[in-house]
Formats: sequence, C-alpha cells, structure tokens
Amino acid sequence: MIKTILSIAGKPGLYRLVNRGRNNLIVESLSTGKRMPAFSTDKISSLADIAIYTTDEDKPLGEVLELVKEKAGGQPVDVKALGDDSAVREYFGTVLPEFDHDRVYTSDIRKLLSWYNALLAADITEFVEPKADETSETAAE
Repeated sequence: MIKTILSIAGKPGLYRLVNRGRNNLIVESLSTGKRMPAFSTDKISSLADIAIYTTDEDKPLGEVLELVKEKAGGQPVDVKALGDDSAVREYFGTVLPEFDHDRVYTSDIRKLLSWYNALLAADITEFVEPKADETSETAAE
C-alpha cells in the first residue's frame, strides 16, 4: 500500500511514514532505513496522491505501478538498459498506451520507474488497496 510511502522534494529516494509529530513527520528511508524528521515546510507527497496524465482521466500512480509490475513480470526495470528518451517513452507506451505524450515528460517516466524499483527493493509489491469484497460479509441471525 503506497498511502504511507512519501516523496520529499529535494531529498533522494522514497520514505515510509513512521509517526506524526506536532510540527513534523518522522520518516524512514526505504533504501537505508535511516529515520529523520520531515517538516511542514518540506514539499511532501504521498504516492497515493500522485496521478499520471492520460488522454482520458488521470490514472492513479498505484494503478500505473501495477501495470508496470505486470509488464515487467514483477521484476525490476533496468531504466538504463532501455536507452535514450524515445526508447523510455516507447516502453512506457506499452505499459500505459493512453498516457498524455505532451504532459508526461520523460523525466517523469524515469522517476516512476525508479520509484517502482525502489518499492520492489523494499519488498513493497502491492500498489493498490484491495477492494473490499461486499459478498464476504454475512449477516448473523
């Protein structure tokens, strides 16, 4: 679940929300495990709040990460092996054909793929909330 995974502007990598303080958040780096405070003045984004522009409606990042996981077979994506910008955009077009070619930059695609790899390295493989099965609830009489 990517709701508690954060991106902090100006800081490399992704962070897991550990706790909330009065004026800050306590976050833990996914790559190093080191904890640090993140203050209200930092630009902090939850991955669950990020979406990718498409020609129809914006697609939540979690759903796009699931599509990348399906395309890559659950394995990391070697971004450098993809090659130049046009090859990266072509690869992403096979993952999400309806992405908006004008508003989604190649740097955004590279960042998305690096986040996908970081999440896999941190053993986070579920990117969307499982839908509650309403039929599993039974009324006790």
